[in-house]
Amino acid sequence: MASSNKNQANDMPVADYLAQLSDERQQQCQQLSQWMSAITGETAVMWGTSIVGFGQYHYRTDAGRSGRWLLTGFSSRKQALTVYLMGGVEQHHELLQQLGPYQHGVSCLYIKALNKVDNQILQQIIAADVAALKQRHGS
Repeated sequence: MASSNKNQANDMPVADYLAQLSDERQQQCQQLSQWMSAITGETAVMWGTSIVGFGQYHYRTDAGRSGRWLLTGFSSRKQALTVYLMGGVEQHHELLQQLGPYQHGVSCLYIKALNKVDNQILQQIIAADVAALKQRHGS
């Protein structure tokens, strides 16, 4: 069974998405974009209308759903930057203790501003997550 995920990679220019943001948030998103591109070796691609993604992998759930999803990415939300860690946030427990203020969901890290967290630690978390996904899914 194929996935019916509404957030598919598309041709919407990332620059158009970033242009809608405040100058400060644009700068933070551009910084995330540079890091994620360097980590994945991929260029930024829009997924849906508000997720900037880098790379992709094929997944299959226990329920039989399958599809393609981004290796890593981010979105600028009203309250915070959302960093997508598709391998799961909890596997980075030790590094997260060194990150600085954040909140999280299962695969999302919510950061109010990049200048409030340790940027080197954030890059290490993203790189570790991408490496784990590539190993697990063969991407």
